Amino acid sequence: MKTVTFTEFRKKASQLLSDVEGGQTIVVLRHGKPIAEISPPPGQRADQPSWKRPGLRLASKGASLSVAILEERET
Repeated sequence: MKTVTFTEFRKKASQLLSDVEGGQTIVVLRHGKPIAEISPPPGQRADQPSWKRPGLRLASKGASLSVAILEERET
């Protein structure tokens, strides 16, 4: 568990959130008192950042949007 001040968190938020994404827990202090604990969500794999994991694939029945647009252009 890593502890940072609120000012440090504001300055290095991007890097600290990358650390959380890697599985680390961060406690944010204001005036020496803990005000927040930032940790990865339950069940998240720490071996791979979320932006590298496959995203959700949405599918619907019927013609694809590109086919519908091409058919509309032909008429």
